[in-house]
Amino acid sequence: MIGNDKNFNNIKIHTQYSICEGAIKIDDLAQYCKANKIKSLGLADSFNLCGALEFSEKLSKVGTLPIIGTQINLREQNIVGKITLYAKTEDGYKNLTKLSSLSYLKSKETEEPACEIKDLIANNKDLILLTGNYRDFFGKLFQANKFKIFNKTTALLKKFFTDRIYFEIQRHNEKDEKIFENYLLNNSKYLDIPLIATQEVFYLKEEMYEAHDTLRCIGEKNFVDDKNRFKLSNQHFLKKDSDLKDIYSDIPEALENNYNFHLRFNFKPKKSKPILPSIANAQSNSPEEELSRLAKDGLENRIKNFIIKKNASKSEDQIKKIYDDRLKHEINIINSMDYASYFLIVSDYIKWAKKNSIPVGPGRGSGAGSLVAYSLDITDLDPIEYDLIFERFLNPDRISMPDFDIDFCEEKRDQVFEYLKTKYKGGVAHIITFGKLKARMALRDVGRVLGLSYGHVDKLCKMVPFDPSRPLTLQESIDREPRFKEEVKSNPKVKKLLELSLKLEGLNRNMATHAAGVVIAGEKLAEQFPLYVDHSSNLILPSTQYDMYSSENAGLVKFDLLGLKTLTVIDKTLKRLKNKDIDLDISKVNQNDDKVFSLLSTGETTGLFQLESAGMREAIKQMKPNRFDDIIALVALYRPGPMSNIPIYNDCKNGKKEPDYIHPTLKEILKPTYGIIIYQEQVMQIAQTLAGFTAGEADILRRAMGKKKKSELDKQKERFISGAIKNGITKDVANFVFTKIEPFAQYGFNKSHAAAYALIAYQTAFLKTYYKEDFIAATMSTELTNTSKLREFVEELKRLKVEIIKPSMNKSFADFKAEKNKIYYGLGAIKNVGHEAISNIIHEREKKGKFKSMFDFINRVDIKDVNKLQLEGLVKSGAFDEFNKDRNQIFNSIPKIIQTIKKINEDRNNNQSNLFEETIDEKTDFDYVESTQWSKKELLKEEFKSLGFFISDHPLNEYQEIFNQLKITSYQDFLNNNENEAQVGGTIMSLQEKKSAKGMPFAIIKFSDNNGEFELFLFSENLINNRDKLKEADSFILTLQKDRLVKDNTQRRVNIRKITSLDSIINKPYTNVTIELDDNFNIAELKDLLKKEGETEIKFIIHNKNNKIFYRLQNLRKFDYNQLKLIKTKEYVKKITV
Repeated sequence: MIGNDKNFNNIKIHTQYSICEGAIKIDDLAQYCKANKIKSLGLADSFNLCGALEFSEKLSKVGTLPIIGTQINLREQNIVGKITLYAKTEDGYKNLTKLSSLSYLKSKETEEPACEIKDLIANNKDLILLTGNYRDFFGKLFQANKFKIFNKTTALLKKFFTDRIYFEIQRHNEKDEKIFENYLLNNSKYLDIPLIATQEVFYLKEEMYEAHDTLRCIGEKNFVDDKNRFKLSNQHFLKKDSDLKDIYSDIPEALENNYNFHLRFNFKPKKSKPILPSIANAQSNSPEEELSRLAKDGLENRIKNFIIKKNASKSEDQIKKIYDDRLKHEINIINSMDYASYFLIVSDYIKWAKKNSIPVGPGRGSGAGSLVAYSLDITDLDPIEYDLIFERFLNPDRISMPDFDIDFCEEKRDQVFEYLKTKYKGGVAHIITFGKLKARMALRDVGRVLGLSYGHVDKLCKMVPFDPSRPLTLQESIDREPRFKEEVKSNPKVKKLLELSLKLEGLNRNMATHAAGVVIAGEKLAEQFPLYVDHSSNLILPSTQYDMYSSENAGLVKFDLLGLKTLTVIDKTLKRLKNKDIDLDISKVNQNDDKVFSLLSTGETTGLFQLESAGMREAIKQMKPNRFDDIIALVALYRPGPMSNIPIYNDCKNGKKEPDYIHPTLKEILKPTYGIIIYQEQVMQIAQTLAGFTAGEADILRRAMGKKKKSELDKQKERFISGAIKNGITKDVANFVFTKIEPFAQYGFNKSHAAAYALIAYQTAFLKTYYKEDFIAATMSTELTNTSKLREFVEELKRLKVEIIKPSMNKSFADFKAEKNKIYYGLGAIKNVGHEAISNIIHEREKKGKFKSMFDFINRVDIKDVNKLQLEGLVKSGAFDEFNKDRNQIFNSIPKIIQTIKKINEDRNNNQSNLFEETIDEKTDFDYVESTQWSKKELLKEEFKSLGFFISDHPLNEYQEIFNQLKITSYQDFLNNNENEAQVGGTIMSLQEKKSAKGMPFAIIKFSDNNGEFELFLFSENLINNRDKLKEADSFILTLQKDRLVKDNTQRRVNIRKITSLDSIINKPYTNVTIELDDNFNIAELKDLLKKEGETEIKFIIHNKNNKIFYRLQNLRKFDYNQLKLIKTKEYVKKITV
């Protein structure tokens, strides 16, 4: 029946996986197929099979036969161009996969991914080949007049592909298309290669043409208005069947072959069970045996070195019995689920990392609940000690892959990837990800190719709120932000920008790599799964062409090797301590140290893992933790939902409130958390204790409560109540308990994860308590490019009364350096200063001594280690102040400095002596360009540009006198006094604009004054009126108001009622001024200083011995703060009153 259907098969569909070429989302395509009852459709994405599994799965669901193909580049005699290949069978798909992988694996960094003819011939089984259009491989041969190669290549391919090769006829009304078609028609019979009609489809609807053209410009880095660029016609949409039949009606052979094309396929990629390499060795016959042997040996070691020391109340036999029973139970489950190899692979690379001094986290996620994992060194938390349940991780009643998320030191993780590559050879790869054209990215890319200025596009992008937790679409942003409508009215190009961006939003923009995730399969991964190589990255491994979702469906098992910066911080701190002969084993520190808990109770947790947010500081201050379990609880509670239980936990802990245990039988389970169900494991324990659930059944109950599916919940509730009744609990009580625990279960946290992260948090707290300078210097050295983080630490150092030595070419290093009560600022943290280059300069200083002068610096540095931006950053930060305090003079001399360094380097390389070398001992300084010295305000503004904050002084210090006159106070004084309203001075350090749930704009602004930083909100009208003048590093006078006192709230919210630029206050003329003078005053000088007319009445009081003489100037004069400062410096001025 199907064979008689005369439907045109669209077999050249380009989805969004044809990067910046295809504009079709597979979900939209599936809907189109369903609505139009499409019988078959062929995938032909360029250079990849990324969408093959998704295409197959989603089209099959709507009843459309998926035909899987891809376009691969062929390289022959310097001609590189596309051909299209389709997989007829499973063997064909393996060959298609192999060729797609080969095109990347064999190509060099500078080349396009491509295969050679011999690769194609060697892997041709069950593949169908289409020769492409006039822009593809054979079209390029034709256009280059290489007819002999064309005929020779097609004849060769015909020999091997036999009846599986076609000449494509395409008609899109494009130049050069017809002439190539005629050539193919003439050669088809001669070469015995049949014709097939195809249409290259890049988008679904005709009206998408302009947006698609823009997308291609984004990919090709062209401007839309460029008249010389190649443009496709507007015929590349998914046309109606009848229209396509009309287009090719004059070539019945080509049409007939197209009608019958789908009949040649009986294969589609399907989901697969997990695939793992076989792990066994000489000592074991199977992975199961190997797991059992290693787990038992590992547990014996853990009992001997850790567990017995912590369990003085139990005998060794009792301990062994408890732990051996749990181990057997877990091994039985793991082996029955065929996951022994998974555990062995993870254990192997973690043991290798630890052996090679690569810091590894204690575990995270539910994996820490496994005793086998603890015994195999995968985790460092004893699950029995912390009441962690194995079935939360691996449940035989709920089949799912185990998933160990392992944290490694960020800077050394690549070594683990190297190890995996060495061990598993071609059997390991990263997982691909796709950068999307999200709202801001779409605006930036489209704006660029439309030729709009960067500044204008940047301004529009900032109208889209940046909130990763609640990202808005472009349409939502336009609806919420009235400024978009104003822009559209004033500029027609903006209207076009928004129209095109809305059409392209959400499409794939580029390929990238999930650097943390790897898949490990058999050695011939590239033959089983398509691989991709990102030559622009420095990654050691190739990537799968399947994203995470498709990889899992294809049976690939993902291993997460995550980089955790905190492990790098701990490692760096320990190394710094070792250099000072302090040998600390962080894994063995006392977890009940009073000094550590004392530090935590102050709430001063800057730099402490998981504990440093403002809300967390307040919570920990109120909690006053005094045991490790408190930190676990806080890590679990500090999230939306359970956060409301923090005050209850704190009150019960501190004896202000009695815990509510829900039911007497639950007291033992809930006692450690003061009656609050914090952990998912507690929900499972309640089900086991009260209702007789197995651990596996309890895990299913937990999941049902979390998912809130009514039908499943009702079933579980019935099971819970009947189980409780069997245990002697009345139905009413069982029902009451169930309804009580249900809301907790919905947001209960995984205790295994909380415990692991609490351990890292405690370790950072220990280091800050006992080695604060080294810990903070190590932390700052891992945050060299994170300005806001560095600024936080500078504030923290001030609070801790640790001196910060400002950047210095002779005292500082590339990283931050710690001494007792002082930290030297790291030069690598200055903007535009490369770490490697500055390290080379520091190496020169350490090797040959400090730089004596700027000239000495110029004479000794390598030209490779300096550039204009780097020197500008160093100058602005004050790194050269010891050579010359006039920063502007050095700044303006930078081109001359670079030229001189270059000349000295060239002469040295040519072994030429020069005047500089002969006079180096006598010459002490450089011949700078003449410049005007920066004012204090200018100097600090430039310093802010290089560091992101002020280090040598604060901009407000200059105006202390006027602040006193105008009763402008500090933020801290305002908070501490009883005034409800005051004027406060502040300099903007950072500004983030957001939208409320109702779409109203507001800004979170960080200000700073002499006492530190403070954060305030600026709401809608106030923000809109002041938006244009709010710039980082600018200073303002804020009129602040406190909210009314509510109940026991000690902290009242502060609102900005008015915000005024400090410059406008300073430049504002005074109404009345009285100047008191000694009798030796200089009348001519005063006359000159007060010659400009203005709005100020000026009076003089002249002190003449014991008399005072009063004068008033007849005309009003110009007199503002700048005049006041200037006149006050005169020695004959006693006092000025305003």
